Amino acid sequence: MTTTVFIDGAAGTTGLEILGRLQDRAEFALLTLDDARRKDPAARREALNDCDVAILCLPDDAAREAVAMIDPASGTRVIDASSAHRTAEGWTYGFPELVGREAVAGAERVSNPGCYPTGFLALVAPLVRTGLIPADWPYTVNAVSGYSGGGNALIDRFAREPDIAFRTYALDLEHKHRAEMKIHAGLEHGVIFAPSVVAAYRGMVVEVPLHLGAMDRETTADRLRDALREYYAGSRVVRVREGGDLSELLLHADQPANDGMELHVRGNAEGYHARLIAVLDNLGKGASGAAIQSLNLMSGLDETAGLRLSA
Repeated sequence: MTTTVFIDGAAGTTGLEILGRLQDRAEFALLTLDDARRKDPAARREALNDCDVAILCLPDDAAREAVAMIDPASGTRVIDASSAHRTAEGWTYGFPELVGREAVAGAERVSNPGCYPTGFLALVAPLVRTGLIPADWPYTVNAVSGYSGGGNALIDRFAREPDIAFRTYALDLEHKHRAEMKIHAGLEHGVIFAPSVVAAYRGMVVEVPLHLGAMDRETTADRLRDALREYYAGSRVVRVREGGDLSELLLHADQPANDGMELHVRGNAEGYHARLIAVLDNLGKGASGAAIQSLNLMSGLDETAGLRLSA
């Protein structure tokens, strides 16, 4: 059966990436509005209620307005790529590896995870659940992303100011991703989040440094890696890399599109310190790829259908 999909906000960065993954797939029929109608509230309302699944690629307030336009009797299911509903009651968090594939498959309202939280939660949530690291620890998240994560405004800025090599922000120690990280990892404290942007279009590295020697439990980097490997066993989207020799991780200016995610656990010889590192595409598993993964599950398809995954 063909699933009719309407992408509200298809002209934005995330919307275009989703469109590119769907336009050649026979399982989906795309309901589209031309430029003259895509900002017309009446036309949007009609499309939102005529589709099987609406994917919202909008600012937070506009996403809330779009949801309010949907008549519950229409049967329209929603995937919201904004941050408006990531901690909202009645919404399923669209991270199948964490909340369960069945939960996403049966959901009426799915909230797409943020890009930075995707890396953080993939590393931390399973380890907190197993008790290998504590829920009451003061975690720090150091992360760097390609500038496409800031949408068209930041893309334009990097084009206008080609001398920008590094941009750090959220210096007031507040960011909308913090609540998402805390709640979905089951933490007692909010994280210290240090995000930055470099002169690469796409790609992301998210790191959580750990002082294992200060934790009141016997935890080693090897045990953390083994636990993550067991948790993601069989996943074609999330892969845990072996320890071995690794001198560096690189983010290239022309990073290729990828909807998967790699997890690394590095530890020092004494066992006191560890670095948990997630490498992903902020436009892939961090945004559009995650939306497609949820859409596949909601449509009864293989979750990796149409995803761009490394061999």
